[in-house]
Amino acid sequence: QVTLVDSGGGLVQPGGSLRLSCEASGRTFGRYAMGWFRQVPGKEREWVASIFGTGETAYADSVKGRLTISRDNFKNTAYLEIHNLKPEDTAIYYCNRPTGAYWGPGTQVTVSS
Repeated sequence: QVTLVDSGGGLVQPGGSLRLSCEASGRTFGRYAMGWFRQVPGKEREWVASIFGTGETAYADSVKGRLTISRDNFKNTAYLEIHNLKPEDTAIYYCNRPTGAYWGPGTQVTVSS
């Protein structure tokens, strides 16, 4: 069983930045791809970024250029940096490990002046 704990959300003004963290339990973190999704109430959960065990990354076209996903395998932690935040980035952000379908509880990001 793997537990994911995502954190780092908050209230940010437009144009600001945030770094979200996702800490995973277990000893094999580095083997697996990790991803980030976001969801707005009433809408489907949307994939935004992934990082693979090789370190290769992928981003949704809608956020490409403003997001950076990274990982620290020694800390069992994945990160998502969001730059130039826009009101439409307001959502609950969830980290995910596709293998095993593990999800974090989510962290709220609100972009507002």
